[in-house]
Amino acid sequence: MTKVSPTAVIDGIGTSLPPRVLSNEDVRRRGVLDTTDEWIRSRTGILRRRAADDHTSTGDLAVAAGRAAQASARARADLVLVATTTPDRRCPATAPEVAHRLGLDTVPAFDLAAVCSGFVYGVTVATALVRTGVCARPLVIGAEKYSSIIDPLDRDTAVIFGDGAAAVLLRAGDRAEPGAVAAVDWGSDGGGSDLIAIAAGGCRQPDTSRRLCREDRYFRMSGREVYGQAVRRMTESSLAVLGRAGWRPDTVGAFIGHQANQRILDSVADRVGITRRYRFGNIRDVGNTAAASIPLALADTARRTLVRPGTRTLLTAFGGGLTWGSLAMSWPSALPWAHDPEPRTTHTTTHPARRRKQPWKVSTTTS
Repeated sequence: MTKVSPTAVIDGIGTSLPPRVLSNEDVRRRGVLDTTDEWIRSRTGILRRRAADDHTSTGDLAVAAGRAAQASARARADLVLVATTTPDRRCPATAPEVAHRLGLDTVPAFDLAAVCSGFVYGVTVATALVRTGVCARPLVIGAEKYSSIIDPLDRDTAVIFGDGAAAVLLRAGDRAEPGAVAAVDWGSDGGGSDLIAIAAGGCRQPDTSRRLCREDRYFRMSGREVYGQAVRRMTESSLAVLGRAGWRPDTVGAFIGHQANQRILDSVADRVGITRRYRFGNIRDVGNTAAASIPLALADTARRTLVRPGTRTLLTAFGGGLTWGSLAMSWPSALPWAHDPEPRTTHTTTHPARRRKQPWKVSTTTS
């Protein structure tokens, strides 16, 4: 009998979305932007997004999503990977504190910075660690508080991004199981690093005196160039990963792309050959949540039971760096997809490890 190669399998998923909802009109009024609700909808597909309050950090959202994912799988992680563009601090990484607050003792934990490709990069790394026996149950969390780096006066970014987190708990399994990662593809092109960037704040432009121009302190994106790069890179990566999995595009029954822009998603799906009935996402309700976008869309689609377990699934993303990546996997088995709507902040006199545990709640909506 032929032995099936081991791989990583999604065993649980959890999400955390801030309760505050911002409509397109809310965003327009806040920044006095020269735009309309109709323009934003037609150009991006976004109607609303979530925004965390001043006392909620990326780490708080990550802890809530990680807690929910472990509850979904009814298992504990032995490694924590946090994919984020908005870490709680420049130093140290956010992941070790997230692991501590989850009560995971001294498990290895680290951050991964690949902007909107972060979740795909994270699952790719975690899958390799599972396949080589380095860990058995890695927790991959995509968590972002983009409201902390977006200029409310910038129409190109203020109308697009939102806050949120989602996590998957992986386990070792075989390729024949629902939820198994079949193939991966990833890449980068640093020649385009200035297309999506925050110019100041790093060692190249430390901005210690806060004298640099306003634009350099916020997240900026060259929309037209990014659009073309995103469509090209995600299309090429999708076709590459399908080739490695040995799948024809017409055998894919679920497609989830990074929720950046609905027109980009449709262009990629058209070029790859994915029909509309097999395209899923939630950009309409949560906007672009960067590293959290694919797992949030995955959880939302699973909650609505729109895809049968075992269905061939394609995930693809593109982000700053420039970075991109794709995963070919089978749709996971039906699980209690957990949602934690109330992330506990660290701004409290109660030590995180001593807080009273809250009952798990199953997500009923992401809007």
